Amino acid sequence: MPRTPTRRPATLVAAAMAFSLFAAALLPVGVAAQPAPEVAAACAQSTAPGVMQAWERSGGNKQMVDLLACAWNTANPTRPINLTYITHDQMVPKIAQAIASGDVPDLMGMDLIYAPQFASAGQLEDVTDLIGSDPALQTASPGHIAVATWNSHLYGVPLYADVSVLFWNKDLFRQAGLDPNTPPTNLSELHDMAAKITALGNGNYGYYLPGNCAGCNIFTFAPLIWASGGKIEPAQCGDMPLVGDNIKTVLQWARTMHQEGQIDPAAQAENGATFANVFGSGKVGIMGTGNFNVVLAKQQNPNIDLGVALIPGLQSGQVASFAGGDIVAIPKGSRRIKDAVDFEKFILSPTSQIEVYSKAGNMTTRADQAETCTPERTHSMRIWPGLFRCLRRRTR
Repeated sequence: MPRTPTRRPATLVAAAMAFSLFAAALLPVGVAAQPAPEVAAACAQSTAPGVMQAWERSGGNKQMVDLLACAWNTANPTRPINLTYITHDQMVPKIAQAIASGDVPDLMGMDLIYAPQFASAGQLEDVTDLIGSDPALQTASPGHIAVATWNSHLYGVPLYADVSVLFWNKDLFRQAGLDPNTPPTNLSELHDMAAKITALGNGNYGYYLPGNCAGCNIFTFAPLIWASGGKIEPAQCGDMPLVGDNIKTVLQWARTMHQEGQIDPAAQAENGATFANVFGSGKVGIMGTGNFNVVLAKQQNPNIDLGVALIPGLQSGQVASFAGGDIVAIPKGSRRIKDAVDFEKFILSPTSQIEVYSKAGNMTTRADQAETCTPERTHSMRIWPGLFRCLRRRTR
């Protein structure tokens, strides 16, 4: 997800360029509105003649994208999609190589931060005249639209939206003698709570920090710095990066956590492939992760008792989050441009927004499709305080 964070103590920090954190659709526990994950994954595959090829990066968004492709295939049996996942760290070189050779997929989902790079290089199809006037774009995530726009031309639409949050395992809190309903409000408290959980032994660790995954770290570690007043990237050309007295302090805090053994040493090798499964193991007390992990952790460990909060800084009242996700674009050379644009329209439709995104427990990508928190259909709110009310209800 773009990196233009702002900071306001005691309020949400959205670390994404113009991306409004406007909706989170979270289904009440026990309601199953979509196919099971393995069924959706199979449904997103096709060997039919003339099938559209689609690529997406691997990661915690897989189940959501499987459901979208499955919904499309069900509604469009004569022009199905065959969805292929590319390892996160191989996605950019794979796409670049395909575009250079002319052997491209018809659709590709990509981390939205890469959209300006590919659009400015002329490697994506300009869809301005094909979808630019669609009313659905008026309420689509402004951050996604901003990075998918180059020189006033549109090159993609939102595919997936996510935000980073702090999870804590309430069962491990209880075992460690901590209040299960009180998360850490600053890094000092996080350290002390983590130490008590690590002291439980039996393979339990107080904190988790992926050691070999740049994307995971910008998503979960950068907010620690932003909340503490530091700036990592320049807001505009000419500005200095890595500005702020507290950057060194936060980095030293993380080093101390590692040196003291509060983090599983195996985390040093984490490249993102298993990141979404870590919290659901039940062996980690506190972890920065994404909204998608509420659903995944419950699927992996139905009895897990988890809490959700914003990511804290050095001082209580300082909080931050990283907002972003993926766009879906059409690479230059696609032979199915009209069908690919129809897919973009399909995922922006009210039906997909409510019946697929919301009911899968994920954030909608359109603000006008976020509804109030209701147990009958979806848990969703237009603003962050509502999001966390919904999240906490869901995790009880």
